[in-house]
Amino acid sequence: MTLTGFTRASQLLLACALAALLSGCGYNQFQTKDEAVKAAWGEVVNQYQRRADLIPNLVNTVKGYAAHEKETLESVTRARAAATSFQITPEVLNNPEAFQKFQQVQGELSGALSRLMLVVEKYPDLKADASFRDLQSQLEGTENRITVARQRYIVSVQDYNVHVRQFPTNLTAMVFGYDVKPSFTVENEKAISTAPTVNFGK
Repeated sequence: MTLTGFTRASQLLLACALAALLSGCGYNQFQTKDEAVKAAWGEVVNQYQRRADLIPNLVNTVKGYAAHEKETLESVTRARAAATSFQITPEVLNNPEAFQKFQQVQGELSGALSRLMLVVEKYPDLKADASFRDLQSQLEGTENRITVARQRYIVSVQDYNVHVRQFPTNLTAMVFGYDVKPSFTVENEKAISTAPTVNFGK
């Protein structure tokens, strides 16, 4: 074997050994789990955006019947503006403070929507309006999808974080800088799982 052939063979063996080492220490699993977290997070963001997109029409419909409920309508509009202006970048998943801010603005929007729905109870004609009932149905469906997407994200993050903390994959995490990712807090989960109530019955 020539020197060049020996060098290439050595490089190939080294590459194979390195690949086996990385696989054995969980490096490839980190890639898979990280992508799963990103995909789950993307669905959370999509569903929150879907909700935000429904709000202008909802506010305008309510305004047509209850224009004097100005404070409530404005609070929903402000909360939506805060939620949609929040910059949702991939870094949010690695920044507990930014993630907490995301939870906060979405929780405030949920609260504002809940207050709006309480106001609606005082207006039977509004509740009977076909446009409003269609928006109500869409909002209710979106809230359900948000709950499902959020739960999937929580499960994905839990799986990823266990991998970060377990031995020996925690050593790989330290070497490559994989940190635990933030998840929804218990307080936030309680708040946003119960709001808003959009089912008024028939």
